[in-house]
Amino acid sequence: MSVATRNPTTTNDRVAYAVAARAEPADAATYGALRSRVAGLLDACWYRQSVRAQLLLTVILIDLVAALVAGGVVIMKARTSTQIEIDASMNLAEVLVRETIKLMPADTPPERFLEALPLQQRFARHVRIAVRDTAGHVVATRPMQVAEEVDFHARAPAPAWFAALVSPPIEHRELPVVVQGRALGSVLIAGEPGDEIAEVWENLTALATVAALVNLAMNAILYVLFGRVLGPLRALGAGLLDLERRSFGVRLARPRARELAAIADRFNALAGALESARAENATLYRRLITTQDDERRNTARELHDEVGPSLFGLKANAGSIASVAAALPDAPRAAVQERAGDILAIVEHLQSINRSLLTRLRPMALGHVPLADLLAEMIHHRARELPQIAFPFAAAGIASSYGEEIDLTVYRCAQEGLTNAIKHAQARRIGVTLAETVPDPALTGARGAKAQLELAIEDDGCGIVVPAPAGFGLRGMQERVHALGGACSLGRAAGGGTCVRVVIPLPDRGDVNGSEAG
Repeated sequence: MSVATRNPTTTNDRVAYAVAARAEPADAATYGALRSRVAGLLDACWYRQSVRAQLLLTVILIDLVAALVAGGVVIMKARTSTQIEIDASMNLAEVLVRETIKLMPADTPPERFLEALPLQQRFARHVRIAVRDTAGHVVATRPMQVAEEVDFHARAPAPAWFAALVSPPIEHRELPVVVQGRALGSVLIAGEPGDEIAEVWENLTALATVAALVNLAMNAILYVLFGRVLGPLRALGAGLLDLERRSFGVRLARPRARELAAIADRFNALAGALESARAENATLYRRLITTQDDERRNTARELHDEVGPSLFGLKANAGSIASVAAALPDAPRAAVQERAGDILAIVEHLQSINRSLLTRLRPMALGHVPLADLLAEMIHHRARELPQIAFPFAAAGIASSYGEEIDLTVYRCAQEGLTNAIKHAQARRIGVTLAETVPDPALTGARGAKAQLELAIEDDGCGIVVPAPAGFGLRGMQERVHALGGACSLGRAAGGGTCVRVVIPLPDRGDVNGSEAG
């Protein structure tokens, strides 16, 4: 019955109820803490280990269990064999003592006979002999050193714990010494299993040493074997990491094991499918972006060729109306000139909007002005609009142009990055860096790496939570960059703000030089 259902009636019952009510939550907490510790220990010793380590731990545990079972069997057998050996030695010693008593000459003095009796039995093994006279006093004993003096290969005694496990119950026998009907004393024969136990211990330690060396060699072989067998799994993990990093050109070597070979084949097929899908997506992205750029180019052309002249005509007509109104009387002249001034202000505002739209749709100077100057002009325009923010710009050592697609992509990414930083970062400094670099083969693992163009927009604002959800602007940047085979990443800056990094692989140096020459 639980504590909640008890109904204490006496004082003792109420005390017991209170103690149990306090003890049960404490026991539950102790059990929970113990369970948590065991789970943590199991997690650290097993689940966090590699498959190779888990297999080796399994083999080692099996070896330990086998060693314990073998040790128990050896101890049981040693105990039985020691008992048999001691019994045989006791029987033999008893027979020898009786025969010695029978063969002893009658004229031998009793004292000398009793003193010589143990020496005549000095070669008996696994027994200890003591002689007493008729008064019960010990006449002489044959200590173990007598046997040790004869035995040139005396063994070291076994440990006390092993002797306690193997040693059988010590048996004692007392034989009376009677010569011609006269009692001279008695002989005490006691089992002495120490030498037999030492022999068992010596054999066991030799066997355990050989078994330990064999198991050590076996575990070393298994360690190497498991490493070779599980090597394809490590290669599979590295390949999956490459796929996560959008490196779809990775392929795995086909191992000889059928199961692992099937996994490698499926992985290679998946990587090939992803690579094909990426190529198709890149083609679609390029077509989409090209279509968008063409549409923007056409819209910019319409604004420049149609809306621009129309606004200029409106501005000229409004100025003409203001000039003609000068010949009118005072009251109509003031009204007409005021309306003409309003029209001129509206037209100038529309012209400013038209120029801004033209710049946003497509920079008119693209392809005619070096890329660095084009970016510098855009950043300078933002600095004039926002004097409270510093806009440092660095673009040293870059070509004048890398082709229309790359130039326009860099321009759009810088434009969108600056817009996002101005809107969301609350920054006092927004730096733009453009550089042409060559990846380090030691870091990428690839030889003959091509040059790449790196654009970084870094601010000292409030920062973002990484990973951040991609908005339309960032998504558009990523689509443009991916269409050129590059990468666009958003992360934390070194100073705690936000950093947008764009990396675009450049075409062969000959093509770049051709672009620079053009």
